[in-house]
Amino acid sequence: MDKLRLHGFNNLTKSLSFNIYDISYAKTEQHRQEYIAYIDELYNADRLTDILTQVTDIIGANVLNIARQDYEPEGASVTILIAEHPVAPEPEELSTGPGPLPESVVGHLDKSHITVHTYPESHPDNGISTFRADIDVSTCGVISPLKALNFLIHSFDSDVVIMDYRVRGFTRMEDGQKIYIDHEINSIQNYIDEGTKDQYEMIDVNVYQEHIFHTKMMLKQMELEHYLFGAGTDEFGAAELEDIQYRLSKEMQEIFYSRNMMPSKPVSKK
Repeated sequence: MDKLRLHGFNNLTKSLSFNIYDISYAKTEQHRQEYIAYIDELYNADRLTDILTQVTDIIGANVLNIARQDYEPEGASVTILIAEHPVAPEPEELSTGPGPLPESVVGHLDKSHITVHTYPESHPDNGISTFRADIDVSTCGVISPLKALNFLIHSFDSDVVIMDYRVRGFTRMEDGQKIYIDHEINSIQNYIDEGTKDQYEMIDVNVYQEHIFHTKMMLKQMELEHYLFGAGTDEFGAAELEDIQYRLSKEMQEIFYSRNMMPSKPVSKK
């Protein structure tokens, strides 16, 4: 797209929202409490602040203010007020193509914000433990939150990811014509790394005329050993491992499809 000649500045608002879910199995009550304590420490306010600060750098913005809080008994929140880069950014900084993976982060936000809230919880009966992180990246101007997609997906153990992207408002050209979106997009998937897309099953629900884009992702392959908290596969019998795999898969599918599913097989009794 040719550079727009605007009257004033670009005040389009671009909002990207994530729900990231990490699913685990904790067999005993002690394991469940240890899981929540582990997740609460792993994603405490300091760690979340570091993640969001790197997001700020990736999308080319400046930090104006940081507010963060760890909660009792668990959970944390961080809000960063951000601003557009104070000098004209390089063309590559403005691109909305796939952003970097965590190991290749570069580094900046204003008149915008980034927030994250965490929700660790564990089912008291069937051992399923689900950690959820809600993340919002909202920018105003030429910077784009889409560049943070790959980094955020890989900053968490993401079994299920639900994303919404919306462009709101308008900016005005010098001849008075209104611009309601300043970049091409037909799916959030356009901005996700190909290697990442290969790992996930994906569904889109888009409302193009309203500039609303919705994508859901669910991990395709599950290595059970990585989902057992406080125990290894050698501590379970074959039938119990099959039951655990079913429970984990059911939890992921229920979150992915946003509905409760009836059991398709009997669940073993403890």
